[in-house]
Amino acid sequence: MCGIVSIFNIKQQTPELRQKALRMSQKLRHRGPDWSGIYCGGSAILAHERLSIVDPESGGQPLYSPDRKQVLAVNGEIYNHQEIRRRYVGQYDFQTGSDCEVILALYNEWRRQTLSPLPRKGESLTSFDCSAPATPLPDGRGLGVGLMLEQLSGIFAFALYDEERDEYLIARDPIGVIPLYIGYDSDGKVYVASELKALEGQCENYEPFMPGHYVWSGTPKKESEGVDNEKPYTLQRYYKRDWFEYSAVKDNPASAEEIRDALTATVKRQLMSDVPYGVLLSGGLDSSVVSAIAEKFSEHRIEDDSQTRAYWPRLHSFAVGLKGAPDLEKARLVAKHIGTVHHEINYTIQEGLDAIRDVIYFIETYDVTTVRASTPMYLLARVIKSMGIKMVLSGEGADEIFGGYLYFHKAPNAQAFHEETVRKLSKLHYYDCLRANKSLCAWGVEGRVPFLDKEFLDVAMRTNPEAKRPKQAEGMIEKYILRKAFADMLPEEIAWRQKEQFSDGVGYSWIDTLKKITSEAVTDEQMAHAAERFPINPPLNKEEYYYRSIFAEHFPSDSAARSVNQEASVACSTAIALEWDAAFKNMNDPSGRAVKGVHEQAY
Repeated sequence: MCGIVSIFNIKQQTPELRQKALRMSQKLRHRGPDWSGIYCGGSAILAHERLSIVDPESGGQPLYSPDRKQVLAVNGEIYNHQEIRRRYVGQYDFQTGSDCEVILALYNEWRRQTLSPLPRKGESLTSFDCSAPATPLPDGRGLGVGLMLEQLSGIFAFALYDEERDEYLIARDPIGVIPLYIGYDSDGKVYVASELKALEGQCENYEPFMPGHYVWSGTPKKESEGVDNEKPYTLQRYYKRDWFEYSAVKDNPASAEEIRDALTATVKRQLMSDVPYGVLLSGGLDSSVVSAIAEKFSEHRIEDDSQTRAYWPRLHSFAVGLKGAPDLEKARLVAKHIGTVHHEINYTIQEGLDAIRDVIYFIETYDVTTVRASTPMYLLARVIKSMGIKMVLSGEGADEIFGGYLYFHKAPNAQAFHEETVRKLSKLHYYDCLRANKSLCAWGVEGRVPFLDKEFLDVAMRTNPEAKRPKQAEGMIEKYILRKAFADMLPEEIAWRQKEQFSDGVGYSWIDTLKKITSEAVTDEQMAHAAERFPINPPLNKEEYYYRSIFAEHFPSDSAARSVNQEASVACSTAIALEWDAAFKNMNDPSGRAVKGVHEQAY
């Protein structure tokens, strides 16, 4: 991962503004400790903190077009960059081997098309002629920004400045695997940063940049529903899929083989790396599947699709937990079965408690589940980095796609099940994506999440929901179709192991201690006046109050408080799913053990 900071709509470049951008960027150096770069010109400043994963020798940022008229700062990975490069042989002079440079090639092609005459009926505009939905430009010429962004297979958040036209383009990947925030000041300047800590105190208002959206400064300002005309920018959605609606998938077939093929291809392409990498192996189904596939391809480099041996031919796996934690034994079993070099990292409850203040600073949330799970991952990331590993694959996203959380057993029908999975995916950037990215980036480690690859999502989310939802009476436990697809690659007791949430799996006493400590630290009187102290998203329980107090010390602004999504939850459900079971009424416990009659260790 990397860190980006950008400022647009600058009326006059000054040394003071450059220094301000450098100070903002410095707050993100943990994300990119390998190199720093900055561009100041026209009406923009783009700063970049680099974590080198692909092309460490020449891929420093910001990146420039051959004529240096466009400049780009990117945080992310473009997995199909070689395919795009081949498309532009003889048409675009690439300056580096960076996977992200293809964004400049696509941008230049898009701008060329928008300045060309409209094609005659029946004609197409070459490069962007695909099945993805187009977003027309305001003047009706060419194809829109959205179709250009659809060409990218990967995870990204970027800021691009066109000095020749004095225009800028900002965009974020479809699910929000890569974090991004946007804000503005009273002078109309637009600020963008990878983490909110860079914007806190530097602009008047900021907010999360929504996944699957872009901002293009060439968009005409207009009065329309849902547009805040007080802001000097307008977010526009480009990521749209038919599977957002139940009616589009309810009659579809279901194929475990298709899911297996799609995920296998996804994991393979995400092994793209010029530095040592590993896998996070909790011992649960999702991380075990990803690890098993990765081990299958780890002996050779995947970049040139040849038999070139990998730079680091042994795959290393990592597990974290308290001694005796449920996950550790299972992770050991999987590692032995698939043949990874396994590392088991133990932490103590006191070490976890001591780290919470730092964890909240780095992950930038007061959400209870996220803080609980981020702490062991934060401690693990430090060990991973100390061993020279700079990138890891993880299993986030499978529970949202396949209904893996135990409360999904309560879904009344396939439609309710599917609509909840779509809701969960739409909110994932507030929770698991945030945790996986920022906990690891605190120590300069990049996390990749194959289950959230957009090509795999199109396969998995179009699978008939009736075949995905758990049915205990028929012997179909949660994620049954995923288990069926990969059962032959895993030990039987792992393939059919009950879902264990990460914050539970690292050791039940971790959560139990957190609840006890925070209950003692926050008084009843404080809770009674919680809405007075925290009028934005008042804490719902003492544990949240405790985390919120630390968060407010780090990030006191109203913008920071609003950047966190808050809703009542049982076992990681959305608030709407609480209506599925009368037993959920008045409950607010994110642990999987809250689902009585389903979790084997329910309390």
